[in-house]
Amino acid sequence: MTWRPPRRTEVAEQIYTEAAKDRAENPHRYRFDAQRVVERACRRGEYTPEQFAPGWADGLDAFLGSADQDGRLNALGIRMALQSATGRLLAGARIAQCRAARRDLCDAALPPPIVIIGGWRTGTTFLFRLLGTDPRLRAPLPAELVSPWLFIEPFRPDPTEVSATASQLLHTLNPDMAIVHPSGPSLPEECVLAMGTDLRNWGFTSMMRLPGYAEWLAAQDFTGSYARYREALQLLARHDDRRFVLKAPAHTAELDHLIETFPGLVVVQIHRNIVATLTSGASLFAVYRSTYSDDVDAFEVGRQQVTQSELWFRRALQVRDRTPTHAATFVDIDYRDLVSSPKTALQHVYSAAGMTPPEDLDALVDEYNRANPRDGKGQHRYTPEEFGLIPEQIRERFAFLD
Repeated sequence: MTWRPPRRTEVAEQIYTEAAKDRAENPHRYRFDAQRVVERACRRGEYTPEQFAPGWADGLDAFLGSADQDGRLNALGIRMALQSATGRLLAGARIAQCRAARRDLCDAALPPPIVIIGGWRTGTTFLFRLLGTDPRLRAPLPAELVSPWLFIEPFRPDPTEVSATASQLLHTLNPDMAIVHPSGPSLPEECVLAMGTDLRNWGFTSMMRLPGYAEWLAAQDFTGSYARYREALQLLARHDDRRFVLKAPAHTAELDHLIETFPGLVVVQIHRNIVATLTSGASLFAVYRSTYSDDVDAFEVGRQQVTQSELWFRRALQVRDRTPTHAATFVDIDYRDLVSSPKTALQHVYSAAGMTPPEDLDALVDEYNRANPRDGKGQHRYTPEEFGLIPEQIRERFAFLD
């Protein structure tokens, strides 16, 4: 069986064609020029480069360089990469500006969050959004993560309206994205949307082919990146002191920085059959990348999944082995148990978090499933062979997880 990119609709094809035409007519707009990105960010926010997050220059060079040399991006992909870089620089400056003008924002208390980690496609989104239906917990929405400064005042905008246009465009370009990872302005989303104001963000590697950038990231110190993520959450906590429930597979790679930034947190790690994890993750990445590239090599995506996942899991094991019990509470959940008995999984999480479970957990789960049917947008189908993955070799390579 051969993996094929999702078929584009007529509307999507028109958007891609217009973007390609614009690139041909205005090539200067599509150059990975760091100076132009900086100038654009400064103009949009009336900032100077000194106001961007510390470390931004190295991050910008690494990200743009890899996107240019490795990305194989189409015109829309180049736009997205440049806009992402500009947006992250602006976010860093705006958060710093808010904190400088409002010292009270710097002191906002954050109860130790519940953070869900694990490999891609291991049920992290399901558990995260399920917990987010508990009114005592807060699972941030996309707009809140991308632009937290918009929500520091009592009379703040509706976050679902802020991100509605971008979400609609994304699903117009690639409807299959809703199958591999349901998303939208009203659905809580991953922490990576708020991270990377210094252009250090593992989330970028899911959307684009960035091997050079991924290699660079693996050697970076994320201490500052996580400190600034905490600052973003403090803005959101200004008028809402609920305990955060957060989620990102990328935290698996930086577990030491996560624990250092949020002492006393509860880390919920979900474990799934490694062959299924890597195969499903490869399918996810391939679909994502097909939005921004017309040249996606499924076998290469599979190889990247193996390499990246091994790095992340080995790092997480090392951190867990040396983390004292007072620094973090760990909860391990098997994917099969999560699927067969979400109620039991929730009970484990609430116990670790020192919280009394809702009175009727069955009703909470049933209501969530009614509102979010598992295959409501279509069924996600994949096989290891599509991505050049050999189950026996994978099981042997990842035997350290057993």
